[in-house]
This record gives sequence, C-alpha cells and structure tokens, in this order.
Amino acid sequence: MTTTLGTSNRTGLNPGHEFEALMDRLDGITDLLRANGEKNEELGHLTDESFQALKDVGAFKIGIPEKLGGYELKPTQTIAVLEKVSRADPASGWVLMVLQMISGTTAAYLPEEAQRELFPEDGEHALVAGQGTRFGKAERVDGGYKVSGNWFFGSGMPHANWIHTGAIDEENGRVMMVHFPREKASLNGNWDVLGLRATGSIDYSCEDVFVPDAYVYEPNTTNPLAGGALYKTGLALMSGICHTGWALGVGRRFLDEMQEHAAKKKNQPGASTNTDQFHAEYAKAEARMRSARAWAMEVWTDNERILDAGEKLTMQQETLTRLVLNNSTWAAHDVSQTVHLWTATALARRGDLQRTFRDMHVGTGHVTSGPVVLQQVGKYLAGLTTPDSHWNFFNLEEPTPFE
Repeated sequence: MTTTLGTSNRTGLNPGHEFEALMDRLDGITDLLRANGEKNEELGHLTDESFQALKDVGAFKIGIPEKLGGYELKPTQTIAVLEKVSRADPASGWVLMVLQMISGTTAAYLPEEAQRELFPEDGEHALVAGQGTRFGKAERVDGGYKVSGNWFFGSGMPHANWIHTGAIDEENGRVMMVHFPREKASLNGNWDVLGLRATGSIDYSCEDVFVPDAYVYEPNTTNPLAGGALYKTGLALMSGICHTGWALGVGRRFLDEMQEHAAKKKNQPGASTNTDQFHAEYAKAEARMRSARAWAMEVWTDNERILDAGEKLTMQQETLTRLVLNNSTWAAHDVSQTVHLWTATALARRGDLQRTFRDMHVGTGHVTSGPVVLQQVGKYLAGLTTPDSHWNFFNLEEPTPFE
C-alpha cells in the first residue's frame, strides 16, 4: 500500500474495508491461539507461534491509520476483533489489544518525521508497548528531552520494538508521551502474578535516554496528524473501545467453558449441572453477556454516527462509553462467578477454565473499570456535576468556582 504522510484531512471515520476479510482470517487461527494458552502462561508471554499467527493475519494493523499501511477499523469493528481473539485466549486478546492500540495512536499523534521511521512505506511497522499512568522525568535539552524513570505493567513488551511511556517536564509541568526504541530501556522479568501471566506485562526503566521532539506528543491530544475521526476520540476512549472488546470475549469464553463442562456431566447421576437451577442460572448468564454486548454496540454505533459526521462526542456520550466499559467488564465478572459456582472442583485444577478465571480477575483490576470511574459516571448521569465538568482520561474534573 502506498502511504502519504502529513496531516489528516479526513473528517469522518475510515470505512474499515479490511474488517470482514480479517475476521475470516482470524477464524483460521483461533484454534491455535486457544491450544497455546497453557504454553503462553508457562513462558510469561505469547509463544512465537501465536504471536506470528496474529501478525501474519494482520491483527496488529487494526488500529494503524490506513494511510500508514493499517486497517483503521471503526470502533465496533475493533470491539468485534478483540472479542474474537480474547474468546480464543484472554492473554492473546490482551496483548493484541495493547499493541494495536498503542501502535495505532503512536502512528496517529506523532509528526511526520517519526511516522516515516516507525511506519515506513516499505517494511514492517513498529509495535509499540508501554503505559502512561505513571510519569517519569523529562529534562529539556537541545532538540528534545532526556528521559529517566521506572514504569509498571508494560503489557506486550516482549513483543514490542518501541516503547511509549509517560513523562513530565517538572520545570514547566508539561506532561507528555515519549517514544524510544525498546533496547534503550532496562526490562525487568518480574511478571509473577495471579492472572494474565502470558501478557508479559513487565516493569521497565531507563536513564537519560534522549527523545527527539518529533517523538513526543501530549497525552490528552485529540488532533491526529494521520488518520481520520477515530483518533479524535483520544487515548482514553481508544482504550475504552479495546477493553470493552476484551471483556466481551472473555465473558463469552466462560459460557463456552460452562457448556463443555455441562456436556461432560450430562449423564452423571447427581451432577449439579443436571438441575433446573443450573439451567436457569445459565440462561441468566447468557442474557447478561448478550445484553452487555448489545448495549456496547448500541453506544458505539451511535458514537460512530457522530464521529462520521465530523463532530465531537458530547459529554453524555463520553460518559456512556465509560459506563459501557464498566458494564461489559463486570458482566463478564458476574458470569465468571456463575461458572465458578457450577463447575465446582473442575475450576480448581489447572487448565483452560482456571486460567480464564484468573485472567478475568486480574483484568478487572485495570483502572479503566475501577470503582472510582463508576462513581464519577453516576455523579454525572444523576445531574450532580457542574455544567463545565469534563473528562480527563478516566477522571471527571469540575472547575473550582471562583470566590
């Protein structure tokens, strides 16, 4: 694909032409992703086979602007892709979620000089990992910044070749996302956790790494330099799209596991899954996930209509996107509790069911679905905020009245 760099002039959403073909290609690797779940966990990151399979079908391109060689899928399409991969293997879905989203926003928000290096016209595009909820130190020098710091939870880092991470210039208070090659950082192999063990979400650090100005952008930007209206949503909503897809996929995987377990117990006298109570509880779990998915798609379809018209989302719409993510995440959690109850000792043994349960319960700890966000969403929807309130990532900010 020929790429043309420069400021985006598209006002609406990209049609996401590659979506259907990508979904078909993903169907061809879901069995492989599922089969490698245990191997991934033993390694602490995806197997070469799983990673290469995702790369070969083009999964990591879904968030890259089309003009830079990516697919630039619409939000509902991205949700569906991540749902499919996460259903096959939650850790694979998490790694895909992170790498495609960070790589895509890096491509959209960095200027042309960086775009040319990271997303060349001929050759493979960069895969970027890191996180921005903790800030390192950025010291202004000629042509850029010297960056130092320690950061946690660099999901997907073993598969990335570039890092994006948060830093702050303490002299003027400028907060920024900085980007540099992965080999310039020290990686700590300390990912010893309950769940999502295969995501390689290790800590990392660097000392006095020079970052040119062309590799820096403000984290609250909504002005893409490549790509269309998708990237005008900003980092927080891009993250919300992705985590929603992950939760819906994991919730559906629980129902798959419950079906398999019940089928094995069907002819066993006294099995709890042969009771009317189980049948009713399974129906409720099915309804919970279907309802969560339907509402998520409803909200994001409405958002797409606004974005495609070249308009900004309203405060109401931004708030509902955060509630949709919370609802999707905790719907999957609710289903996990039903599965925990009715599979009894089967979940105690190591295997796909237990791993999915552990992955879910680490995934719910992510700040995007935390209780504070839900509280702030409720405050706004109840009409208890000031007219000038706005979202700053996942924090609801209200101007302090002048006295």
